[in-house]
Amino acid sequence: MNWEKFYDKAYGWILNVGPRLIIAIVVFFIGLWLIRILKGALSRHMLRRNFDASLQPFLVSLTVTALNILLVITMIQVIGLQLSIFTTIIGALGVAAGLALSGTLQNFASGVLILLLKPFEVGDSIIAQGHEGIVSSIQIFFTIIRTHTNTTVVIPNSKLSNEVIVNLSREGKRRLDIEMKFGFGISFDAVKPIIQKRIDEIDAILKDPNPRFGVSTVELDGYKVMINLWVPANEFLNVKLKLQEMVINDLKDAQLKFPSKPSI
Repeated sequence: MNWEKFYDKAYGWILNVGPRLIIAIVVFFIGLWLIRILKGALSRHMLRRNFDASLQPFLVSLTVTALNILLVITMIQVIGLQLSIFTTIIGALGVAAGLALSGTLQNFASGVLILLLKPFEVGDSIIAQGHEGIVSSIQIFFTIIRTHTNTTVVIPNSKLSNEVIVNLSREGKRRLDIEMKFGFGISFDAVKPIIQKRIDEIDAILKDPNPRFGVSTVELDGYKVMINLWVPANEFLNVKLKLQEMVINDLKDAQLKFPSKPSI
C-alpha cells in the first residue's frame, strides 16, 4: 500500500470536505438551539391564546419533529452530499421502516383521530384498558393517564381509538348508587330520616336531579335500601366515602345494626 498517495488523498479530502463538515456541525448545533427556542415560544403562544390543551403537546411535538428533519436535510446539503442518492436510500428505508413501524404509524393516525374527534380531552377522568385516571397529556403516539393512586400509565393511541373508553367526566355530573342491607327488625321508617338528614347536609350532592332512596330488594333475611344521588364528577368518590361513613355512624348511635352473616 502506497501510504504517501493515501495521505495525499486524505489530505485533499480534508481540505475539500473539512470546512463544510465544520460548518455543518455549527449549523446543526445552532439549529438545535433555534428549535429549542421556537419550541418554548410556540408553547407560550398557545398558552396565551388559550389553545386547546389536548392539541398543544401534539402540535409542538409535530413541529419539532418536522424542524429536526429539515435540519438534517440542511446539514446534508451543506456538506455537499448528493441528495438523489439519499432519496433512493431513504425511499428503501422508508418501505422497510413502514413495515417495521406499522404499529407506530397506527398510533400516530389514532392520535390525530383522538384530537379531531375528542372522545376525551386533557383533564377528563376516563376508564381505558382497565385503568381509571385523569388524562394528563395526549402525545403523537401515546396518551398519558395519571391514576388515582398517583401512578403514570402510558397507553398507545391505537388502543384508545379501537377500544371502548368510558369518559367519567364528560357530562359534568355522575349518579352515585349506594346500597345498604337491613334486617326486618329495623323499620325503614327508622332508617329514612337518618339517610335524608345526611343527604341534606352534604353540599356536593346536587339538588337537580333530586336525590332519591327507597327499598330496592326484599330478601328472606332482610331488605336492601338503594340510594341514588347526583354529584359533580370530580366529587364522586369523596361523596361516596363521606355519606357511607356518616350514615353508618348515625345508625350505630341509634342502635340500628346491619344484619350479621349467619354462621355455617
